[in-house]
Amino acid sequence: MTEAVIVSGGNIQKDFALDFLRKNKNKDYYMIAADRGLEFFMETGLVPDAAMGDFDSLSPEGLAYLESLENTEICRLQPEKDDSDTQHTVNYAIEKGAEKILILGATGSRIDHLLANLELLLLGEKKGTEISLVDKNNYITLIKSGTILQKAEQFGTYVSFFPLGGDVTGLTLTGFRYPLRRHCLKAEDCGLTVSNEITEDSAKVEFESGSLLMLMTRD
Repeated sequence: MTEAVIVSGGNIQKDFALDFLRKNKNKDYYMIAADRGLEFFMETGLVPDAAMGDFDSLSPEGLAYLESLENTEICRLQPEKDDSDTQHTVNYAIEKGAEKILILGATGSRIDHLLANLELLLLGEKKGTEISLVDKNNYITLIKSGTILQKAEQFGTYVSFFPLGGDVTGLTLTGFRYPLRRHCLKAEDCGLTVSNEITEDSAKVEFESGSLLMLMTRD
């Protein structure tokens, strides 16, 4: 496995998720359901390669669907555990060799779950695995210094940057409406890097140290 898609139990936005997967149909994704994310598979006819969670939030129909799966690896977790279902699933995918992980259903009304899922990006960075959280309006990931963004390929209209886990030093933005040069980006001044726009055919992001969170967003 090199690329995995995890469907979590947040705001999955079924039509968007299906469209996103269709546009990337040539990729050989390993599909994993994290707890209530299993109901996405039940409702769409897709079959996960693996399903894991305590499954305490599944509907009766979801539980029946879980029991009907014959070729899916199922890992039942205890409700009392030291990590979330999504975190456990991310660790599983990394252990299976995933170099890239896309998480659908990672956002929603539970801000505590969203913050926990954002921290998973740092886990991926530490393990050498690129993790992205995607929903209808947002594409969220950590990027490396030297990243080139193509305007024709960007997700949405706006590009915002935030420091995650500490300051980002020497931040330089080239090809943006609001460029920067060797700026030290701190949490208390991150309004400076909200809702930027790519104005050239391509834009470049460089920095010296830190973990830089990028959000591509659309209304």
